[in-house]
Amino acid sequence: MTVRELWSSSIGKKAVMAVTGLLMVGFVVAHMIGNLQLFVGPEKFNAYSAFLQGPVKELVWALRAVLIAAVVLHAIAAVQLTQRSRAARPVPYAKRDPQVSTFASRTIRWGGVLLLLFIPIHILHFTTGSLPSFGAFVHGDVYANVLTSFRIWWVTLFYVVSMLALGLHLYHGAWSSVRSIGVAPASPAPLHRRVALLLAVVVWLGFTAVPVAVFLDLVR
Repeated sequence: MTVRELWSSSIGKKAVMAVTGLLMVGFVVAHMIGNLQLFVGPEKFNAYSAFLQGPVKELVWALRAVLIAAVVLHAIAAVQLTQRSRAARPVPYAKRDPQVSTFASRTIRWGGVLLLLFIPIHILHFTTGSLPSFGAFVHGDVYANVLTSFRIWWVTLFYVVSMLALGLHLYHGAWSSVRSIGVAPASPAPLHRRVALLLAVVVWLGFTAVPVAVFLDLVR
């Protein structure tokens, strides 16, 4: 089977979504660990940021290029699979039992749209400093930029809601990805689902802790 034939099939698109999703999970976890260095202090946090912009800058941009490609492929595959599903059943079910699905699965599309909006806004906010309404931006002082931004209530709210969407998306995506690529066997109580829940909660808490702590003036 050629790459084109694989991409044209629903199985291929699900595999692409699974692989790109797992790539993004790895990035999200690494990014969260880096963000939590804010609680160590400004010197450590700014040194971490300077390191990313210094010795490994080229590597970071290469990883960003891979991640952007992964996001694009993930989104395209999701949209096309949704269109195929709707075309296969143009008349919706008269009644759906919510017990057969999770809140995360029922909101995955809306969460995905919010995350697609969040990613460029986040880059413009903290990487390029192109959003003055999000707070004053000082090149080289990421710690100060974080504190300035998250003392604005609506910026904090935007990030908190976006991270909630990330947690839900991560929970559903992480366990369904390993199932899509055939790693996890069928089970009435699959271990990978519980692991995905734990991962989603940890990532959500890790990312949410920063804006909430700054807004509540627990970090100065």
